[in-house]
Amino acid sequence: MDAAEFFGRHLDRNPILGIFRNLDPEATVERCERAWAFGVELIEVPVQTPDALPSLRAALGAARRHGKSVGAGTVTTTEQLAEVSRLGAAFTVAPGLHPEVVAESRRLGLPHLPGVATSTEIATALSHGFTWLKAFPAEQLGPGWITAQLAPFPAVRFVATGGIDAANAAAFLAAGCRGVAVGSALNDPDALVRLRDAVSR
Repeated sequence: MDAAEFFGRHLDRNPILGIFRNLDPEATVERCERAWAFGVELIEVPVQTPDALPSLRAALGAARRHGKSVGAGTVTTTEQLAEVSRLGAAFTVAPGLHPEVVAESRRLGLPHLPGVATSTEIATALSHGFTWLKAFPAEQLGPGWITAQLAPFPAVRFVATGGIDAANAAAFLAAGCRGVAVGSALNDPDALVRLRDAVSR
């Protein structure tokens, strides 16, 4: 499926992308199920090291049982991309714009969300046909960066990632982000209430 269609279909229904990093397989599945109960449509399990693959496998197995979509994050090489594709990842995410990963993800037909932090990177991503982009590190870039970049690049759909929680999610969504990537807040009942309010606004 086309990346724009994939991310638009899911994040337009619920703009929260769950990220569960450095958890064992059991804890990863537990967090996934809690996020799905909250209405989260997409979950990312970062695989920056091979020892994260068992957690991704466990999350993918749970996703198949629940009819949900789980992807692999921190995919920066074509070797990683091939591995997570074999495991059945529904999408991939990267911290930056890696040309070889971009090209291979398109060849495989695997939706990919590349990271950007400058106007040049945004323009390059658009030239490769990517309109859904990961704004990273979002906390350091700030909501004002999102608004400023959308002026010259109105076709971009940003997913704010890095330091996003219940306290600042609403500000990033109000600035024009179409999604926010959230981790630990999805395991905090009080934060979930604030996240729900941020999304509803």
